[in-house]
Amino acid sequence: MPADLAPAPAEAGYAAPALDALWRRGREFLGCRYAILGGAMSWVSERHLVAAISNAGGFGVIACGAMNPDQLAAEIAGTQALTGRPFGVNLITMHPALEDLVRVTLAAGVGHVVLAGGIPPGGAVRAVKDGGARLVCFAPALVLARRLVRSGADALVIEGSEAGGHIGPVSLTVLAQEILPAMREVPVFVAGGIGRGEAILAFLEMGAAGAQLGTRFAAARESIAHPSFKRAFLRANARDALPSVQLDERFPVIPVRGLVNAGTKRFLEHQRAVIDRFLAGAVSREAAQLEIEHFWAGALRRAVIEGDIENGSVMAGQSVGMVSAEQSTAEIIAELVGQAEAALARRGGSAA
Repeated sequence: MPADLAPAPAEAGYAAPALDALWRRGREFLGCRYAILGGAMSWVSERHLVAAISNAGGFGVIACGAMNPDQLAAEIAGTQALTGRPFGVNLITMHPALEDLVRVTLAAGVGHVVLAGGIPPGGAVRAVKDGGARLVCFAPALVLARRLVRSGADALVIEGSEAGGHIGPVSLTVLAQEILPAMREVPVFVAGGIGRGEAILAFLEMGAAGAQLGTRFAAARESIAHPSFKRAFLRANARDALPSVQLDERFPVIPVRGLVNAGTKRFLEHQRAVIDRFLAGAVSREAAQLEIEHFWAGALRRAVIEGDIENGSVMAGQSVGMVSAEQSTAEIIAELVGQAEAALARRGGSAA
């Protein structure tokens, strides 16, 4: 067994081997010591944080977001300069240069490609598979999970509405009950609202192969997020991370979970003003929809990079209440693993 995949020494005797047995499938799929993925967060999941997660035994994932192919190539190269351990690349299916991004990722030798943001187009799926990489997809329901596996997904992530950023309507506790017992063909990783090792353990025992966390890593020491952004996480409670509100069903708003601030309050005012103009005949429905959608343009960068946490988009999951200190990624992962091991030890360590 390679050194990177060797189980951690067992401080509590049987606990570490028992945990290792529970997430062995996920570890072997990812090629890392712990089946803990870093959630792909735009502006946050770049080379420094991704490499730090992988170096700590987890599995870092670059958030390509709106990068162009040259930018992605540079980010992958920068990550490879910081770690020799496996990591993945998250690509948005709606990106206009998706196929070029896939080619760049494969050419760089990245072994895992995550396609997110919608049903992956067939061309991208074939390119990933033909290129020899493992394909990971997001499944918001069991019927789609089965469809994705039939189309070529090698693993799935089920992400609950507790997560930060763009979210679906269903909580992880419900998704896990729906999908984990019924989906055994491929490894399934859970995500959304996870902040402690005991929760990871519970989902592993339900059949998950591992867990994905974003919010806790966003405030990690290696994260390039602005100090003000991190301080907002340290001050926040779970109830402060709310999804964006849609005022009128005629003007859909993609739900995004983040910390409530002056910007989120102004977004409600903006929607109301645009809708009033539409009702008065001053603007078309299409133009009104664009005005609403463009409100948050550049807002995530303003918060993460510039530190404008009042007007920017401070995306955070409900696990933000469990962010109590700016820790290193190694400390976060060790804490999560230790909590899961301790929970196993308290009840006898059975992985059956």
